[in-house]
Amino acid sequence: MAARRAAALACSLLLLSAALLRRGCRARFAAEPDSEPDQAEAAVFPESPVQRPTVLVAVLARNAAHALPPFLGCLERLDYPKGRMAIWAATDHNVDNTTEILREWLKNVQRFYHYVEWRPMDEPESYPDEIGPKHWPSSRFAHVMKLRQAALRTAREKWSDYILFIDVDNFLTNPQTLNLMIAENKTIVAPMLESRGLYSNFWCGITPQGFYKRTPDYVQIREWKRLGCFPVPMVHSTFLIDLRKEASDKLMFYPPHQDYTWTFDDIIVFAFSSRQAGIQMYLCNREHYGYLPIPLKPHQTLQEDIENFIHVQIEAMIDGPPVEPSQFVSSVPKYPDKMGFDEIFMINLKRRKDRRDRMLRTLYEQEIDVKIVEAVDGKALNTSQLKALNIEMLPGYRDPYSSRSPTPQSESIALQPVATPHKRGAWKPFYTHMTRKGNFDMSNIHMGVFLLCLLPFSYIGRKRMQVKEPEKAVPNVGNLVEADYSYWTLGYVISLEGAQKLVGADPFGKMLPVDEFLPIMYNKHPVAEYKEYYESRDLKAFSAEPLLIYPTHYTGQPGYLSDTETSTIWDNETVATDWDRTHSWKSRKQSHIHRNAKNTEALPSPTSVDTVPSKDEL
Repeated sequence: MAARRAAALACSLLLLSAALLRRGCRARFAAEPDSEPDQAEAAVFPESPVQRPTVLVAVLARNAAHALPPFLGCLERLDYPKGRMAIWAATDHNVDNTTEILREWLKNVQRFYHYVEWRPMDEPESYPDEIGPKHWPSSRFAHVMKLRQAALRTAREKWSDYILFIDVDNFLTNPQTLNLMIAENKTIVAPMLESRGLYSNFWCGITPQGFYKRTPDYVQIREWKRLGCFPVPMVHSTFLIDLRKEASDKLMFYPPHQDYTWTFDDIIVFAFSSRQAGIQMYLCNREHYGYLPIPLKPHQTLQEDIENFIHVQIEAMIDGPPVEPSQFVSSVPKYPDKMGFDEIFMINLKRRKDRRDRMLRTLYEQEIDVKIVEAVDGKALNTSQLKALNIEMLPGYRDPYSSRSPTPQSESIALQPVATPHKRGAWKPFYTHMTRKGNFDMSNIHMGVFLLCLLPFSYIGRKRMQVKEPEKAVPNVGNLVEADYSYWTLGYVISLEGAQKLVGADPFGKMLPVDEFLPIMYNKHPVAEYKEYYESRDLKAFSAEPLLIYPTHYTGQPGYLSDTETSTIWDNETVATDWDRTHSWKSRKQSHIHRNAKNTEALPSPTSVDTVPSKDEL
């Protein structure tokens, strides 16, 4: 009984305490006004953005010391979080310092990337069955396929979302390339890369035997006449694989699929693997993404590869800024020289700083030392100034393009110091972007320079106007023809003898644009009335075949700009001109050179290695 009473008393006390506590709380809340809720406790935090997919970049390099600095610079400039990227790099069979450059770069940048794997191999320097560094024997194909498979395996083991394969001579100049390819949401997708020809990093057709097949679609896509992301049977060189897609697990570079019977080639083997896995390859050309070189022949040398690579750098500068090298590798100094000439001139309008800067960088990349000559600016000329200098136009002269009177801009071309006398040579790269040193059929460029210096006048860049008959090849000399009527005068070599003939003609009192004056002086101008004003017309004129210098833009192309074709009439500054080339007489004369009129006799006979059928659109 006593225990029951004690328990009942304890329960009563607990109930009383609870009641008092409740009453006290109500009293406190009644006595104190409600305070605002704590903002920190009440705030609802938004979800953070999803992290970008992880990407492993596979870099395979061989004899790429010349290409690595700008290639790595492009890789660094990709607008993608480096912490979400990994680098898998391998190099082998080198005769240059590719290994040292890659090692230096990886050491300096590894802190920025999520993961770095480095696979160098110092020996051997070549494959036992190769004939040169550009030759691809079966042993090389097998080795490269094994390396690509190893990179793919690493990406899968590291749970990478994507793997980007990119050749080290490919420039991704568009920083958004990786983002744009990911946004396409394709298992295998490639950005279309540009070259100085039709060659690119895709095929539009493939034969049942696995060989390249020409199709009408290729040119339409390559020249941006059709835009989009297109299903194709082959992409190579630079492409992205989405490893999140289930079908990607079936992709393999090595060993080849058990049913594979096509040519033993890494890109064809992978295309077959993609087909067997039920994966469609895609090629995108919605934007301009970057550049790649035209492949060389198996017998060509590493030096030719270096020169070929310079062309890619120059091509990229036509419509964009220079491809700058990586800041994390040591720069290799260049030593520009005059290539054996006494002087090399670059004539440039002072107000065209963009063209000057591009040309200077172009020449620097080719290690060519030039002297800048300020061009005579037609916009700064007037009739009274020219008459004070006793400069008069040739009577009756009309512009053959439009039958108009000459303009001050066309006269400024005639006033350029084209006949500046030097002992052997002068060169004027004008509106140009390319000097291909290796085109002469001679042992080296110095022998070519020696020959050109012996000639009075030689075009190295021009527009050939006589297109009905081939020009006469110079006997026993490859790649040289006797020049017929020509225009554009993009670049030339002139000797002291040639300069003296031009100056001796006293051209200022019977002024013509240089494109008309020069053909008159070597007696190949089609207008007899003009030639009557120049008694001595015995200049010996030649031309390189093929040409060494080409325009960066042609009429009607985006970026085309002329300082001569839209201005005022020569003797009436109130009359402006803006003519349509498509309706001009000279335009009709500028037809394509007929097959039978090509200067084939001046070209060396193709060797057996040159005539091997190509597997790409070259």
